[in-house]
Amino acid sequence: MSETILYISFEELCEPEAIKHEWVLELIDYGIATPVTGSSEKDWYFDMSSVVWLKKAVRLYCELEIDWVAVALIIELLKQKQALAQENQSLQSQLKRFHHA
Repeated sequence: MSETILYISFEELCEPEAIKHEWVLELIDYGIATPVTGSSEKDWYFDMSSVVWLKKAVRLYCELEIDWVAVALIIELLKQKQALAQENQSLQSQLKRFHHA
């Protein structure tokens, strides 16, 4: 079974979601998202993971009225939390298999 990977263009990200172009550029500068293809805005594409983090970042920026530096820090902490939760879940599964063996 093959895995389907979805990509969204810079324009598709900005227009329907009402995300300002400048915001996406800020978020790229802070490493919250990285285009997976393209060398300029007109041919940038993002994977869905980046899109999820971009949307979270914009929501934080708008709802909490904080600057992009604070948003970048929060997103980095959320990413670390997610990675630790996944690692914990994996270790819990291994522990259950070991315990039942």
